[in-house]
Amino acid sequence: MTRYRPWSLRDLVADIAAGRTTPEDAVARARARIAATDAELHAWVAHVPSLDPATGPLGGVPLAVKDIIDLAGLPTRCGSALRADAPPAASDAVIVERWRHAGAVPIGKTVTTEFAFFSPGPTGNPAAPGHTPGGSSSGSAAAVAAGHVPLALGSQTAGSVTRPASFCGVAALVMSRGRIPADGVTGLSPSLDSHGLFVATASDAALAWSALTGEPEVPPRPPRLLVWHGSGETRATVDAAAGKLKSAGAVAEEFPDPALIASLTAAHPVVMAYEAARERAEELAMADRLSAQLANLLRTGAAMSREDYEQAQATIAAGGRRLAEICASYDAVLAPAAPGPAPRGLAATGDPVLSRPWQALGLAVATVPGLRDDAGLPLGLQLVGKLREEAALLGAARWVEDALTP
Repeated sequence: MTRYRPWSLRDLVADIAAGRTTPEDAVARARARIAATDAELHAWVAHVPSLDPATGPLGGVPLAVKDIIDLAGLPTRCGSALRADAPPAASDAVIVERWRHAGAVPIGKTVTTEFAFFSPGPTGNPAAPGHTPGGSSSGSAAAVAAGHVPLALGSQTAGSVTRPASFCGVAALVMSRGRIPADGVTGLSPSLDSHGLFVATASDAALAWSALTGEPEVPPRPPRLLVWHGSGETRATVDAAAGKLKSAGAVAEEFPDPALIASLTAAHPVVMAYEAARERAEELAMADRLSAQLANLLRTGAAMSREDYEQAQATIAAGGRRLAEICASYDAVLAPAAPGPAPRGLAATGDPVLSRPWQALGLAVATVPGLRDDAGLPLGLQLVGKLREEAALLGAARWVEDALTP
């Protein structure tokens, strides 16, 4: 059976609205696909036994929820043995409440790395068998790539939405930080944690965002882009994509200040470690029961000085002002979503380095799928937008997706 078979959210919503299918049929399809493939993929940790009807604009589409986000009636175990006996959540997280209002129906919870850091879960990659699906929203990315659901929730503190989307060949959106409250989400770094979503295409992401917020979709149009190549093996791919976009009508110019991005990249892990040690102080006290990766992060953060943390925050604040100046007359920064395709094996989740500068600033980021390397592995592009301008960003992402699709 084909593992990689993303399910179009836009098609499903249209089919439900036109009466060609029903929400009950959609849930049955989701459950059948999960039953057929999840023994091999291991994307899910729990399933909702009985479902409530939904009436919002999404019309009752099945939704997956990352297991650091509270879903009433199921425990929030955060991928950690420390939460093995967690009781069921008494209520939904605010983000789940918003998705229910939009018409999504949560059907279960998906695998996360331990407390959304680097220790891998068991999930495989439907688009690249034998390769990591990325972290920490690995279960949600795999569930969308496999066609278990057309919509899944993730979160990002470093690169936990953008990277798994790229590795699994699906689209994603990292929301502007603070756009929707994080109540009911087990966080890692309050200055960096953001909500995210996974869908099959950038077009689906635009539809999902409109349903969630009520903002009208922005029609696709040729964007003005600044191109940043990052690091890794994707330079030729980004150059080829930028050339194709220019030929189709976009503006694509070189990002003028790579040193700025380097400074933001360096400041991000300082903030993350310092805040994680304090946000997860309870777990730090039991660090000998945590994965080596998470224990090291918390101990490193606990040993950091307040002065180092404040300097990193000052670097980020100054960098944000400079980036706003640079990007004032552009729509987005175009960059590779990860340094390369998904690394082989499940022992590590890959490198989030290309997401750190944008995550430090809390910007909206869209991942556009569709590219492949010479071996056929997915390669994603990220479009970095402006704070609280998700609709405009997704309009640009839809145009980029259309222009790059053969």
